[in-house]
Amino acid sequence: MTEGDGGDDGGPADDDELTYADAGVDIDASEAATAALIGAVGADTEAEGSGSEYAGLLDIGDRYLALATDGVGTKLLVAEALGDYSTVGIDCIAMNVNDLVAAGVRPVAFVDYLAVDEPDERFAEQVGEGLARGAELADMELVGGETAVMPDVIRGLDLAGTCAGLARKDGVFDGRAEPGDALVGWRSSGIHSNGLTLAREAATRDHEYTDPCPFDGYETVGEALLEPTAIYTDLLDPMREHGVRGAAHVTGGGWTNLERLGAHRYVIDDAFDPQPVFEFVQTEGNVSDEEMYRTFNMGTGFVAAVDPDRAAALAEATDGRVIGRVEASEGSGGDDGEATVAIRGLAL
Repeated sequence: MTEGDGGDDGGPADDDELTYADAGVDIDASEAATAALIGAVGADTEAEGSGSEYAGLLDIGDRYLALATDGVGTKLLVAEALGDYSTVGIDCIAMNVNDLVAAGVRPVAFVDYLAVDEPDERFAEQVGEGLARGAELADMELVGGETAVMPDVIRGLDLAGTCAGLARKDGVFDGRAEPGDALVGWRSSGIHSNGLTLAREAATRDHEYTDPCPFDGYETVGEALLEPTAIYTDLLDPMREHGVRGAAHVTGGGWTNLERLGAHRYVIDDAFDPQPVFEFVQTEGNVSDEEMYRTFNMGTGFVAAVDPDRAAALAEATDGRVIGRVEASEGSGGDDGEATVAIRGLAL
């Protein structure tokens, strides 16, 4: 392979524009596979509970029992490269509890699933410490879990979990924004735990994870990528108090997560500035602006739709920011239109 040549595998050359699909994750294919799975199991979110976009809600009388499940993903490969698993447990907790919070549900209990190719007390202890810290930050109980040793299936380790929550029926969010609503956003801590396949590919084109970090705040490139995901459970009560209609956890799919709030036009005109790690990934991978905003949170990890008269008070009470507004989708009289997100000159 000559320098700058993508090679026979069809992969991008080092100076080519990198996309999430190039790195190995095709969002469209993933969504199609998920739809096929849902269709095959006959899932009906309207049958027993609410049609939440972030959690399964089961009617148990006067309340909903909510369940969410998620994992850490390929962030684990960065942890493996650095030999530092101390934060990935926080990510595992965060990715689950933030989904429950987006549904308007208080997380109450968590179980983890750790699969390994061979047992290792060192990293198991670090993972456990991270899970305990994440549960503490989320103000919920870590009630148990399972460790599986599967050398024929797993290379290294995989970490996932399931979170249970409870909410009064009048406490869950409707989940649908209305034209005229204001959008309040809250800062992310960094890349969080999605899009790491693209971030890793970009970061390691010309660097190693152990290389000195080229921006302030971290000793190494890998340490910047491992910054643990922010946990937003403290927003739940203020969001309820200020009449939030729906919320979006900005994870896989980046800013297109706002489209889960209904077929409207989401205009973002004052988002938080992206942390330096995003500029690093974009520059190193020659990633387009649109690809960045379709993949990463770009500095804003959680968004809520609320009556404009209450938005400023909510933002002030929670260190948030009014970042934009909801408009009717063009050419539509309501939810029959197409959802779009307008941010920093992009139409997603």
